Order: sequence, then structure tokens, then C-alpha cells
Amino acid sequence: MMPYVFFGLCLILAILGISLLNKIQRLKELREKVAALNFSLEEMDEQAKLIMRTDMELNKAQEELDKKISGLDILQKLSREISTTLEEKQIFKKINNQYVEELGFEKSLAFLWKSLEREFQLYLCIGYSQDESLKIKAAVSANKDYFLDLIKSGATASSEFVPPGALSKIKINQIFLVHSFIICPVLAQEGDQGFIFVGTQNIESSTTKGDLEFISILANQIGQTLDNARLFEKTWRSQQELELKVEERTRQLTGALEEVKKISKRKSDFISSVSHEIRTPLTSVKGYAAILLSSKLGALPDEVRVRLEKINRHSDELVHMVNDLLDISRIESGKVEIKKEPLSLRAIAEKISDLFAEQFKTKNIAFSSNIPDDCREILADRSQIERVFMNLVGNALKFTPQNGKIDIGASRLNNVIQINIKDTGFGIPEDAQEAIFEEFYRVDNTINQEVKGTGLGLTLVKHIIEAHQGKIWVKSKVGEGSTFSFTLNAA
Repeated sequence: MMPYVFFGLCLILAILGISLLNKIQRLKELREKVAALNFSLEEMDEQAKLIMRTDMELNKAQEELDKKISGLDILQKLSREISTTLEEKQIFKKINNQYVEELGFEKSLAFLWKSLEREFQLYLCIGYSQDESLKIKAAVSANKDYFLDLIKSGATASSEFVPPGALSKIKINQIFLVHSFIICPVLAQEGDQGFIFVGTQNIESSTTKGDLEFISILANQIGQTLDNARLFEKTWRSQQELELKVEERTRQLTGALEEVKKISKRKSDFISSVSHEIRTPLTSVKGYAAILLSSKLGALPDEVRVRLEKINRHSDELVHMVNDLLDISRIESGKVEIKKEPLSLRAIAEKISDLFAEQFKTKNIAFSSNIPDDCREILADRSQIERVFMNLVGNALKFTPQNGKIDIGASRLNNVIQINIKDTGFGIPEDAQEAIFEEFYRVDNTINQEVKGTGLGLTLVKHIIEAHQGKIWVKSKVGEGSTFSFTLNAA
């Protein structure tokens, strides 16, 4: 009996051992699973914390981005407002309380250093009472060297960073009655410079990099607008001074012109009077010379005849000069009536050719005219224009040597005809080309010493052309000839 009982107990014990071993193994597996679960939970916790941190950073970044977008929008509006004025004091009045608050600040000040007065002047005050602003102004004046150094360096001070100097962050907070702040120089290129201050008393608020960028942009915009305003003021003042000078000079020139007109009239009247007085004795001299030359009073010795012929010839020259003087005087005074009518330019050229034919032949001068179909008719006074052609062609004939050429040409632009009289003569020096149209002017050279003239022909021509509302000029080169050009209206 006993062996069976013992065997049974052993069997039970074996079964219990096996069961215990199974439970121990199961417990071990459960512990491993719990450890794995704890590890997974820790990882999930870390990931959750990372997600939360990332979410917070994203929210912060989004807030910062929203703040930047909002700030840029505010700066754009403020920039437009500032840019609408060109008056220095009005620039700061455009910066109101709303703009400052939208940028995230409660208080703002702007100071400009006045170099003549040697002091800072307050141009902008937002968020302070009058007493507070006066105390701050006094403190800024007391520490002017610090702020002048800040402006000179172009550095920006803030509650995050204060450049080395006499004032600390705490001192600046005490002066401006704030917890956080930004001080940014206003660096205008023209005139006085200064700085803009923004700040807040909110303990939970602090300045960011974005805030610094916004205030720097605002300070730059103010500086540029100040430059524009000062440049406009400078330009306006210069314009006013110039207008006063022009007005004064105009009065002087008007007075001088009136005086010139009076002198010119006196000259014309004098020339006209003297010319008339000279004409009478000249007529007598020429008449007596003609009677003597006709031998009506008896035969004349050859020597006497030669001298009488010289008297007669010089009398003709004097009469011609007097007539030119009288004509110039009449044209200047407006006493000559210009009777314009359609005239054939080709017919005038042919008449000139006939008139000077003998002289052309004598000097073997080749004369030609080239008048295009669109230049056939001009609107002019016949007798006066014929005198112009005779003077110009006569001059060309005088100063063109043997075997030379003289040509009359024309061209048209709209309703204006330009007539050119070209020769292959000796030419005119460049420095004399303007002066040759003045009264009695003659080029000082050996050719003019040989060719006689009064120096009135071109003056008369100029007056006649101008009386026709035309222009006259010359192009010439010494040794290569000259081209006299003038304009007339087409018929």
C-alpha cells in the first residue's frame, strides 16, 4: 500500500513541478511583454512629447509668420501714408497710435538732432503724457552723446541687445518707462539725422528679430522720405530764388531792350536824316560833273576829264551807299511795305543771269541754276528779292577768281523753300561768318583790300530776308568757296 501512495505523491509532485515550471515560464514571458509594452509606452510618450513640441514650434512659427505678414501689410500702408507728404513735420504726423499698436507696441517717440541748435527735438510722441514726454526729452538731452554715437554707428539698440555705452538696458527702460524696447537710427542723407523709439510695458512681451526688421524698415523709410522732403524744399527754394532772379533779369533786359530800341530808332532817324542831307549835294556834284563831261561848256583836257570821271564814279558809289543806308533804315523802322506775291524763282534766276552775263563772260565764270519743280514759285516782294539775288550773286562774282563757278539751287521742306547761292571763291574765315551780316563789316584780308565795297550789302540782304520772315546764313571754308542760304515761303 505504501509504495502506491508514495508513487502517487511523486506523481502529484511531478505534475505540480511541471505546472510550476510552466507558470514560471509564462510569468517570464509576461514580464518580457510588460517590459516591451513599457518600452513602447516610453517611445510613444517621447513621440507624443516631440509631436507636442513640434506642434508648439509650428504654432509659434505660424504666429511669427502671421505677425510678419501683418507687420509687412502695416508697413506698406504706413509707407504709402508717409510718402504722400513732402513736408518734414508732416511725415511724423502720419505715424499714429493705430499703426504703432498694430506693430505690437504701446509707445513710440522720434527725435531729430538739430545741428544748429545743438539739441534733440521731439517730432513724434505716442503713449506718453505731456509731462512724461518732457522728462524723456530732458533725459535724452542729458545723454545726447550716447544717442549721437548710436546714430553715428548706425547700430540698433533693443531690450535683447544694447550696444556698449553709457546707458544700460535698465537705464533705458527707466528713461522711456518701458519693459522692452527698440531704438533705431533714422539716417537721412540730407540734413539732420535722428532715431525712432518703440516700446511696451507688457512684462510678458519681448522684442523679436521680426520686430527689429520692421522698425529698421520703418526707420529707413522715414530717412528716405526726409531726404525727399528736404530735396523738394531745397529745389522749391532754388526755384523761387531762380524765378526772382529771372524776373529781375527780365526787368533789366526789358529796360535794356527798350533803351536799345530807342538808340536804334535814333540811329535810324540820324542815318535817314544825314542820308537825305548828303543826297542833295551829291546830286549837285554829280550833275555838274555830268555837264562838264558832256563838253557843253567847252572841250576838256584829258587830265581834267580823267579826274571828272573819278568824281562821277565815286559819286555813284556814294549814292549807292546812301541808298543802302536809307533802305536799311526804312526796313528797321518798318516804313518799307513788303508786298508779297507769287514769283517765279526760275524767272528771277534767268534775270540775274542776263544782268551779270557780261561780267560772267569777262571772268569766264560758269553760271548755272537748278530749280526743282516743287520750288518754282516763291511768295515775296519782287523788287526786294531781286535786290537780294543781285547782292548775293554780285558778291559771289567779286570774290570768285577767273574760271570759277556760281550756282543757284533750291530745295523744299513743307511750305518753306531754301535757296542756295554757291560759289568757288576765296571763302570766308569761320570767325567772320556771323559778323559779315553786320553794318560796315568787311573781312580783313588782302582780297577785300583789292575788292571795293561798303559793307552794307549783306546787312541789307539780311533785313530784307527777315522782313519776309525768313532766315539767312552762310557756310564757307577758306579756299573752297561759300554757300549763302536763305529761306522764303512757297507760293
